[in-house]
Amino acid sequence: MDMISASCRDFVSVLASSAPAPGGGGAAALVGAIGTALGNMVGALTVGKKKYAAAEEELRALMAKCGALQSELLDQVAADEAGFLPLAAAYGIAKDDPTREARLEAASVAACQVPLHIMELCCEALDAVAVFAEKGSKLAISDAGCAAVTLKAALQAASLNVFINTKGLKDRANADALDQKCLSMLESYGALADRVFTQVKDSFFA
Repeated sequence: MDMISASCRDFVSVLASSAPAPGGGGAAALVGAIGTALGNMVGALTVGKKKYAAAEEELRALMAKCGALQSELLDQVAADEAGFLPLAAAYGIAKDDPTREARLEAASVAACQVPLHIMELCCEALDAVAVFAEKGSKLAISDAGCAAVTLKAALQAASLNVFINTKGLKDRANADALDQKCLSMLESYGALADRVFTQVKDSFFA
């Protein structure tokens, strides 16, 4: 089944089943796309309004960027499945097979790549959402806050799909390098998402 063309009900139904994919990575990609779209919505509700004319050019450029990010994040649902299935197959290799360890190592590293990329895309989207929150229509500021927390959830979810695979790697130097990439994004962009959320929340009590 093409999960991105499926209905939301179908996607959730398969996600809840014993099917190997979609799993956490695919869910993170979809959630990231939703968060990015929420940011884009703020832009769409802002451009064309005289009150925000000074930010028009910048917001239109961000909307185009977020449109591309949305599409790429959706593409990662299928990409994550393609990256995970070889790992699932590698776990099924007989333990006395002399090629098992090397094949499992390679498949584990490969399975990290898509969730790592999902994280990178979410970081790019969060940069844009911070601007939407700052310069977008105040009537849509809640959507900017929703975008930030949704993207943070996608970022965190994707990271766990890296960590579960790096934990078993024999090449600890490579594992540590992958882990540090994730931890760095979690720290800096998790903080950015929190700042946007707090900014939006506090604006309602000012």
